[in-house]
Amino acid sequence: MKKFSLNNVQLKNKLLITYFLSVFIPILLTNIIFYHVTINNVKKQKMHDLTLAFEQVETEFINTVDEAIGVSTTIYTDNIIHGFLEKEYETVIEYITDYESIFRNFNKYSPVYSSIKEITFYTDNQSMLFAGGIHKITEDVKTNALHQDFMLLEQSHPVLRRNVSTDTFSVIRKLDYFQNNTREKFVKIDLNTDMIKQAFNNVTFQGNIYLVGEEDQVEYSTGTVINDEELNFSKLSDIPEESITFEKEFELNYLNNWKLVGVVPENAILEEVENSGEFILYLAALNFFIPSFIIIWISSSLHSRLLRILRHMKRMKNQNFALIDGIEYKDEIGQLTSEFNRMAKKINDLINDVYIANLQKKDLELKRKQAQLSALQSQINPHFLFNSLETIRMRSLLKNEDETAKIIQNMAKLLRNSISSGKDWVSVQEELKIITSFLEIQQYRFGEKLQYGIDVDPECMELDIPYMSLIPFVENASIHGIEPKRGNGFIHLQLKKVQGGVMFTIKDDGVGMNESKLSMLLQSIHNEDDMGESIGVKNVYYRLKLLYGEYFAFEINSIMDKGTEVRIFFPSK
Repeated sequence: MKKFSLNNVQLKNKLLITYFLSVFIPILLTNIIFYHVTINNVKKQKMHDLTLAFEQVETEFINTVDEAIGVSTTIYTDNIIHGFLEKEYETVIEYITDYESIFRNFNKYSPVYSSIKEITFYTDNQSMLFAGGIHKITEDVKTNALHQDFMLLEQSHPVLRRNVSTDTFSVIRKLDYFQNNTREKFVKIDLNTDMIKQAFNNVTFQGNIYLVGEEDQVEYSTGTVINDEELNFSKLSDIPEESITFEKEFELNYLNNWKLVGVVPENAILEEVENSGEFILYLAALNFFIPSFIIIWISSSLHSRLLRILRHMKRMKNQNFALIDGIEYKDEIGQLTSEFNRMAKKINDLINDVYIANLQKKDLELKRKQAQLSALQSQINPHFLFNSLETIRMRSLLKNEDETAKIIQNMAKLLRNSISSGKDWVSVQEELKIITSFLEIQQYRFGEKLQYGIDVDPECMELDIPYMSLIPFVENASIHGIEPKRGNGFIHLQLKKVQGGVMFTIKDDGVGMNESKLSMLLQSIHNEDDMGESIGVKNVYYRLKLLYGEYFAFEINSIMDKGTEVRIFFPSK
C-alpha cells in the first residue's frame, strides 16, 4: 500500500486543510466555549443584580417603617404625653392649654420624618376634646379591624397593619409603658403612601414585588391592584408560570410572619441573555469571516499565480514559449515568474536563432533563386524586344542618325542588366538608369504618344533598394496602361525620402482597371503558392516580402479610363 504523503496533495487541497485545521475548527471551538461561558456569566450576573435590587427594596421598606417605629417608641416612653392622656381635665380651657403646650413640640416629628403622614392618639379619657389628632375610643373604634388586631397582642410591641378602606399602612402601638395606667390608650402612625411606593418601585428590579402579610394575604403589590378585598398570594393571576421567585421573611417583631416576594419572568432574564448571545454570535461571525477572507485572499494569490506558471510550463512541450503577462511582483512567486519568462525567452531566442533561422535562410535562398530566374525570364518581354529591334532596324535602314545609336545603346544596357544575376541590392541611382533606358526605348517606339517625368529627392540617390524592383511597374504602366490608350499618355515616377525609408510612386493616365479586375490582380499578387506564370509585379512583391517581411508597404489604386497608381514603401536597411 502506497504511503500517504502531503507532497502528493495538490496545493489547493493543502491550503484547504491548513484553513480548516488552523482557522475554522479552532475558531469554532473557541466561540462555542466562549458562548457558553459568557451566557452562564450573564445569567449569574443578572441573578446577582436582581438579588441586590430585591434586597435594596427590602432595606428601603424597612427603613421607611423603622422611622415610624422610632417615633412610636419615643411617644411610648414620653412621660409628658402619658400624663396628658391620663389627666382628668376640669375645664376646657385647662385641656386646650395643655394641648397647645404639648403638641406644639410634638408636631416637630412630621416635617423631620418624610415617611410619616399622620399621627393619631386613641384614648377613653372622657374629659378630653376629641379633635386635632385625639380620637375617642368608642364602640365603633373597638370594632375596627386595627383595634381588634391590637387587642390580640399580649405585649406592647408595635405592629404594622394596612387599612383596607384607605389603602394606608399604619404602625399601631399600645401606650402602657408606665405603671400608673388608668386609661386605655394607643397611638396610630400612618405611613406616607408615596414613600412606600418609592421603596417598592425599584427600576433595576425587572419584575413585580409583593408584600405578603399574615395568612399569606397580599398587603401591597407593584403589579396587581390591591382593592379593599382580601387577596391571597397563591390566588394571584398575574404571576407567569415560568418565573423566578425571590422570597425573604422579615425577622422583626412588628413584621412577624410578613415576607417580601419578588417575581421575575424568565423571559426578562432570557431576553438579556439572548441579546448577549446575539452579540457573541455577531462577534464570532466577525472573528470567523475576517480571518477566512484574509486567508482566502492570500491563498488565491498564491494558488492562481502558481497555476498560471504551471499552465505555461505545460505549453512549452508544444513549443509554445509565450511569456506570462502581468505585473512583475517582488515576492518569491513573482521572482519565479520573472525567471520563467527569462528562461522561455532565452529558449525561444535560441530556437529562432539556430533552428528557424537556418530554415528561413534555406527557404529564402531557394525563393530568391526562383524569383531571380522568373525575373530573368519575364523582366524583358521577348515580344517587346522583337518589336524594338525591328523598329530600330527599319529606322536604321531609312536613316543614319545618332538617335538610333542611342536606342541601340539603351537596349544593350537593358539586356546586360537583365542577364546579370550577381547583385541583390543596387542604389536608387543605378535603378533609375535602367528605368530611363527603358522609357527612352518606349518613347522611341511610341513617339509623342508616351511622355514621362521622373521626380527624385537627392537624398534618395545613394540609398539601396532591391535589384530590378521598379522596372516591372514601369513596364506595366507603358504596355498595359499607355499602349492600349487612344491618344497620348503620361507616366510620372516619384522617389521621395520619408521617415524610415523611401516612398516610390508611379502613376499613369492610361486605360486603368475596373474594381473586379483590380481585385483579381491583388488576389493573384498575394497568392504565394502560384509561381508558374507569375511575372513582373508578382515577382517583385514576393521578393520584397522575403527581404523586408512585414515592414514594407504595397498599394495599387486604379480607375477605369483614368489610370493606375502604384505606391511602394522601402524600409531603410
